[in-house]
Amino acid sequence: MAIGIRYRRALLTLPLLLSVLALLVAALVAVLAPGASPAESAFPGANGKICFESSRDGNLEIYAMSPDGSGQTNLTNNPAGEFHCAWSPDGTRIAFASNRDGNTQIYVMNADGSGQTRVTSNAGHDTDTAWSPDGKKIAFASNRDGNGEVYVMNANGIGQTNLTNNAAEDGHPAWSPDGTKIAFYSNRDGNGEVYVMNADGSSPTNCTNTPASEGTSNWSADGTQIAFYVGTFNHQVYVMNANCSGQTNRTNHPSSNYGPAWSPDGSKIAFNSNRDGNNEVYVMNADGTGQTRLTNNSAGDTFPDWQPLPPAVGGIVELAGGQSGPEVSGSDASGSDSAGPIAAAVAGAVALAAGGWYTRRRRLER
Repeated sequence: MAIGIRYRRALLTLPLLLSVLALLVAALVAVLAPGASPAESAFPGANGKICFESSRDGNLEIYAMSPDGSGQTNLTNNPAGEFHCAWSPDGTRIAFASNRDGNTQIYVMNADGSGQTRVTSNAGHDTDTAWSPDGKKIAFASNRDGNGEVYVMNANGIGQTNLTNNAAEDGHPAWSPDGTKIAFYSNRDGNGEVYVMNADGSSPTNCTNTPASEGTSNWSADGTQIAFYVGTFNHQVYVMNANCSGQTNRTNHPSSNYGPAWSPDGSKIAFNSNRDGNNEVYVMNADGTGQTRLTNNSAGDTFPDWQPLPPAVGGIVELAGGQSGPEVSGSDASGSDSAGPIAAAVAGAVALAAGGWYTRRRRLER
């Protein structure tokens, strides 16, 4: 969601104005100084394209489409199998898994499908990619040690490290927007559950803790909620608070629904469902209303992921694949409000100097 910030002036004398300007300059210096920029968060911003895997061409490929389901395009175009796509936080790259070189490994490509590059290489199988909020690392699942484990590496493939180190099956990692936590699937307690651990692998905690089977978690862009699926055959998409409370069924449909992915603006959740006879990609409002089918073909379309829009350049948002759109004001590469610290400083300065004579107004623009 792009956020524009405007301020409305009320009677302000010259001395007060000068005081405000002085405080604003100090705030700007603090914000722009090296190391003083706010931490990036995972996947916030306006809603870009949706990537997903599809077998419509006879083998699994990574496709991308607009949020309304139009413009469905094969990005990988390879005779092997490609699956489990994940957008980078700046929306310029996609990580995915492919078995084109024999065993399943992690690849990274540009948003338009160009520059497909292998970043893992081992005798096991690597899949289930998830970018860190700053775009510097990728978490993934691998069975290179004999069972499924969650690993992390630099985005170029260097420094691959086992985070879970458990005899059970662990996989499907999802990074929290503040970068401190990773949610993941594990059956270490006898059935599939959603766990949350620190980003270094410490303190894994069973978050769902029910007799049912849960998995494939995805954080909301503001970090307050986690979407996941529940069930063995008749899967349903649930949402819970980040502290694991308030687990609520959002799909409530007799079909199988899973693979949830939050939109960057937090208003919607994409997922796949077989309610029309085969797996297709659907989207719904975050509260579960308005469930709408986006893909429509006889093959299987699954595991969507949503692209966060990149920043505005020269008043135009440069989208992946050469598209352009209206400017997204006050947003950085991850779509977060880069003007936030400055705006907060201005608001605080105004309140101090002008005694609250300014009223701050935030206008939300889709």
